[in-house]
Amino acid sequence: MTEQEISLLAGKIVNDTKFWIALVGVIGAIVGSALTLVGNFAIEWYKGRNQKKIDTARQKLLEEMLQDKTFQWRNLSTLAAVIGCDEEQTKNHLITIGARGSENNDGKWGLISRHPLTEIRRSD
Repeated sequence: MTEQEISLLAGKIVNDTKFWIALVGVIGAIVGSALTLVGNFAIEWYKGRNQKKIDTARQKLLEEMLQDKTFQWRNLSTLAAVIGCDEEQTKNHLITIGARGSENNDGKWGLISRHPLTEIRRSD
């Protein structure tokens, strides 16, 4: 082989090497991005799963409290304190389990099954 052929061959090898290095870099970036997305999705799914368990337990506790025959209505502040939520979150849980607020707007809540809306008497 002549020196010129060796030089051309070396140039092609260098160009091929640069191409493969660039290709490996692009593939690495794609794989890294995909793994990041999958990892973030898995973390959020796991957090949501735990939150759903907590919410279910809170709602069960609220139902037990509202089904207690000792009380006709329960104070929102008491319900919130027992389940460890603020009043807004507690209201959301109460609506989810089929409860409603008292028509007297006094912060008391009860299950619709025990206090149907048809029992409300109008003072018109």
